[in-house]
Amino acid sequence: MLRSCWVLTDGAAGNERQALALAQALSLPARNMVLPLRAPWSWLAPRLTLGGRLAVAPAQRAQLSPPWPDLVIGCGRAAALLTRLLPALSAGHCRSVQILDPRINPEHWDLVIAPQHDNLSGPNVLTPLGSLHPVDASWLAAGREASPHLAALPQPRIGVLLGGTRHGAPLDSDYVRQLAEGLRARQQGEGGSLMLLASRRTPPDVFANLKAALVDLPGMAWGSEADGANPYPGVLGWADRLVVTPDSVNMLSEASACGRPVHTLVTGPLPDKLAHFHAVLRQRGLLHDLDTVTSTTAEPLRETAAMAAAVRARLETPRHGNAVH
Repeated sequence: MLRSCWVLTDGAAGNERQALALAQALSLPARNMVLPLRAPWSWLAPRLTLGGRLAVAPAQRAQLSPPWPDLVIGCGRAAALLTRLLPALSAGHCRSVQILDPRINPEHWDLVIAPQHDNLSGPNVLTPLGSLHPVDASWLAAGREASPHLAALPQPRIGVLLGGTRHGAPLDSDYVRQLAEGLRARQQGEGGSLMLLASRRTPPDVFANLKAALVDLPGMAWGSEADGANPYPGVLGWADRLVVTPDSVNMLSEASACGRPVHTLVTGPLPDKLAHFHAVLRQRGLLHDLDTVTSTTAEPLRETAAMAAAVRARLETPRHGNAVH
């Protein structure tokens, strides 16, 4: 029986969000631990296991000690070293779940959860379409309750979620210009308002330029904590449709969970894995071009609860053997 868990990440927001979402869906009290690795383990994680606890800085090393949790959940390559080590360090008490492709054989963990576009397979691999996240009906309702002022914006309310530049999907001045033109054309055609929202990865000049280009249109804009509390849950909760930059699997997954049409603007070839993710979303009717006319509702993509159920079904059984592979 799984009764407790540790969540281990390198502190990256997207990694932490996925791991915590799984712990929440499992209804487990979670100890959230950010444990960056020291060199050389940080260079070679999760391959280099020699030295065990020495991979973690001395000031944080004591955290890797009893009482051990029943389950350790990690997300990202750095966490994968620790989720690989902990079953042996705990003398077999911990079961291990690693989120995202660890880049080595998944047999080193009890379970690996990797999105379909990672092309990872194995008897202990679970493959959701997108990222794990907390977005469901109750989360969206809480978002609306936390941001009631957004209800006063003219409908349809378009939530615009901005990510950051990545290889093959630049957020440069030309992209901002095309996005602003597309959003303006959409608003002029159907009315309503725009809710612009930056992420931690959004360059400040990208947000500032887009906001300036659309300043005369009804809506709101949030760029950082300087603008107040982050209204992200409220934007997703109140949006009648969502526009998401193409770079972020996490943001596209969360937008697709809202039960509203999701649109994007792609201006060039995407990296292969990201292109595959986009293609599957489009095949399932979950992603559209910015100017596509759609209905106001969509089938929500919510996979976290199913992943949590699969984790319980697979791991609430006796463990056979405690070795680190």
